[in-house]
Amino acid sequence: MNTDILAEQIEYYRQRASEYDEWFLRQGRYDRGDQHRQQWFSEVAEVEASLHNAAPSGDILELACGTGLWTQHLVSFGTHVTAVDASSEVIALNQQRVGSASVEYIVADLFDWFPAQQFDFIFFGFWLSHVPMERFVAFWQMVKEALKPNGRVFFVDSLLNQESTARNHPTLHQQGYSERKLNDGRTYRIVKIFHEPLQLEKSLQNLGWSGNVNYTANYFLYSLVYPAKIINQSAYI
Repeated sequence: MNTDILAEQIEYYRQRASEYDEWFLRQGRYDRGDQHRQQWFSEVAEVEASLHNAAPSGDILELACGTGLWTQHLVSFGTHVTAVDASSEVIALNQQRVGSASVEYIVADLFDWFPAQQFDFIFFGFWLSHVPMERFVAFWQMVKEALKPNGRVFFVDSLLNQESTARNHPTLHQQGYSERKLNDGRTYRIVKIFHEPLQLEKSLQNLGWSGNVNYTANYFLYSLVYPAKIINQSAYI
């Protein structure tokens, strides 16, 4: 995956900032009727309940924080939230939505950024699918190094379902990228990898993570993971 598409991906989300919530709220080009909307928000509620059950606490890091749809949940749990995104435009919207002095915002490209501290809890929503596979291992290594001992990670992302995207977007596929369109018709390429839950779970296990990758009926996968504990073999000598 060349760096051009990563730069294009950042630019797309900067330009899309004011439109982003239409996707999550099923408005405009993403409106597929009441039945679809009810199912969508039922599945959103399932993910939100799982996040709340995970009880984030302490110092929280949110990667690709976007417009604050998830930051608004995290801020009610942690003592301090560090929210990072490559788009100053979405961070401005996040600040308006969340309005909390306990959130520190950082504008940074996540592929070039590393936190200066460790965190009790790390969250990222709809970000993993934008990480190219050749950067997958390095990304998860960064996440592991950013965790305090006994820290945990929660993430949510998209399943491959055509009804998740806009009505005028091309058919989704498993080739590792998607073409996306803004409301004004401008088009961009972005990285978009639709992870299969069981395969993702195995990949994370191979990288030393414990935890299940769960999924809703149609639209989302989500997981609470933590570094696997290494048994001290010397205890058995």
